[in-house]
Amino acid sequence: MPLHADAETPVTLDRREGPYGEIVLRQRGEHHEIIANGCFLMDTSDGRSERLLVDAASQALTANGKHPSALLIGGLGVGFSLAHAAADPRWRRITVVEREQAVIDWHRTGPLARISGEALGDPRCVILHTDLLTHLRESADHYDALCLDIDNGPDWTVTDDNENLYSPDGLAACQARLTPGGVLAVWSAQPSPAFEDALRNAGFTGVRTEEIRLARGVPDVVHLAVSPA
Repeated sequence: MPLHADAETPVTLDRREGPYGEIVLRQRGEHHEIIANGCFLMDTSDGRSERLLVDAASQALTANGKHPSALLIGGLGVGFSLAHAAADPRWRRITVVEREQAVIDWHRTGPLARISGEALGDPRCVILHTDLLTHLRESADHYDALCLDIDNGPDWTVTDDNENLYSPDGLAACQARLTPGGVLAVWSAQPSPAFEDALRNAGFTGVRTEEIRLARGVPDVVHLAVSPA
């Protein structure tokens, strides 16, 4: 769809009603935005946060003497995390869990393929259309790192049932899928001391929070925690 002369005016490319509410893909200038239930989630203007989410996990693994091998990414988003992980040959298996079919379609046959297309053609990469908690509870697979970019983080969820991921049961499910010494990395739009406490209460060690400086606005953060060896 061609853009209006005013590049700041968003153009709706796709709008769908799904089991979790409305999800919209918009184009604003050269960039694309994902809107869920009327709330901005992410765009393609700056993938620093998504890339650093993966980097923080791999660096934490290396610091713990583990070799990055199997990675689970929770939430496909605009594809920056997947593309960045696929560019690192150390990851031998990359699984992405995405529950919105619309988002998967925008990557497979839509405009977001410009970001993720090469990764989607990589035999190491698999996209699963399912709910993340369902996968964590029902899968027998184990991962060295879980990189979660779900909603806006533990303290600000657009979809109510996303809160379950950050609950004690959700964190237990995450820990069950991690290899000993594996790393849980959780992106958040803001720091959450309460979530740090929840991670410790769930039995994780090495809990810490790293800030991600952005060109404008307050920093994003990545919460990091290690599964007991």
